[in-house]
Amino acid sequence: MGAALRAGAGYAAAVFALGFMLGTLRVLVIAPRMGEFGAVLAELPVMLAASWVAAGALARRFGVPPRAGARAAMGAAGLALLLVAEIALGLGLGSELDAQVAALATPAGAAGLAGQIGFGLMPLARLAVAGR
Repeated sequence: MGAALRAGAGYAAAVFALGFMLGTLRVLVIAPRMGEFGAVLAELPVMLAASWVAAGALARRFGVPPRAGARAAMGAAGLALLLVAEIALGLGLGSELDAQVAALATPAGAAGLAGQIGFGLMPLARLAVAGR
């Protein structure tokens, strides 16, 4: 189980770093042209593809067994840490927690949350699809 938790931490860190970079582009460049919802929809496939790659690479690197429980633990740990990091970033940028939660009720927020859930399920999905 330790390997799954370590892999989950690395998984969250890797995808959060990419999300931070793409999120900056989304907010500053894409959203003014496409709107917030369109920008999130444009970013989502890139983030999910990166999650697929990162989940596989980190499961191998940390030796997470190809078992559903271990992969689910990796995804759950990654999702929990990703959400904490995103909330902390929002707070650091001046967004109150209640405003962050309320934003989830918008189309862009709901799409982003769906992507985060997909991120959390990705280690398990890789196991189901690729067997690794």
